[in-house]
Amino acid sequence: MIALDDTDRTILRALAADATLGAGALGRSLGLSQPAAWRRVQRLKDAGIFRGQRVDVDQAALGFGVTVFLGVKLATKGRVSLEDFERAVTAIPEVQTVQHVLGAFDYRLRVVARDLSDFERVLRRRIMTLPGLGQVDANVLLSEELRPGPIG
Repeated sequence: MIALDDTDRTILRALAADATLGAGALGRSLGLSQPAAWRRVQRLKDAGIFRGQRVDVDQAALGFGVTVFLGVKLATKGRVSLEDFERAVTAIPEVQTVQHVLGAFDYRLRVVARDLSDFERVLRRRIMTLPGLGQVDANVLLSEELRPGPIG
């Protein structure tokens, strides 16, 4: 684990908010030179702090107005391997996230759809045909606030 100072934490917060910030902009906001800011960012990258850069796609702008979280319990774990279920579920384009979890369900899925009738189509034709599927519980997302999480 790398030791972080206040400047490192400020850089992480800034990049979590806007990953496109360059070293020059970061340096100006922190009172550092561009090379000093670049070195700090590179040090964080080399330490494995960053897993990558992503584009935050606005699903609603693409016409996907409904997000549903599904809790999935497999019927019998012995008959179908977890890998078979995971392979099949990750092939469904509307499934954005597949999380193997501990608790009441075996998996938690984040599914997007154009509207509720489109979600019903995805549920009936794709989700309900998954190998080993048992119980499914749905929660429709009403609102969401994304937080960067704790830094250092």
